[in-house]
Amino acid sequence: MRPISSVNEKMFKAEVLESPTPVLVDFWAQWCGPCLMLGPVLEKVAVKYSNRLRVRKSNLDENRQLAEDYQIMSIPCLVIFRRGMEIGRITGYMDENKLSVEIDAILGKGKI
Repeated sequence: MRPISSVNEKMFKAEVLESPTPVLVDFWAQWCGPCLMLGPVLEKVAVKYSNRLRVRKSNLDENRQLAEDYQIMSIPCLVIFRRGMEIGRITGYMDENKLSVEIDAILGKGKI
């Protein structure tokens, strides 16, 4: 099973907001170069954090309402949700080490 699956507007509530485990959602688009570069990095991060975090992708061209609801202004934009609330946001491309530092900082804020 792949560590990352897609999420759309219809399943967002059940897959993300109602998840008992924190969920990192990658808001991206096929035409976005940095988004495509981030894909392989996210695959590694999803495996690394599989016991603490679920990773999902949402294509903004297919899920425009989600972009509006969560005020996604630039992509790639990674939003981490816990118990239905946003607990952190990471914008732009970064390598695995930098992304891990950012995720650890968000997850380590006494929220998990």
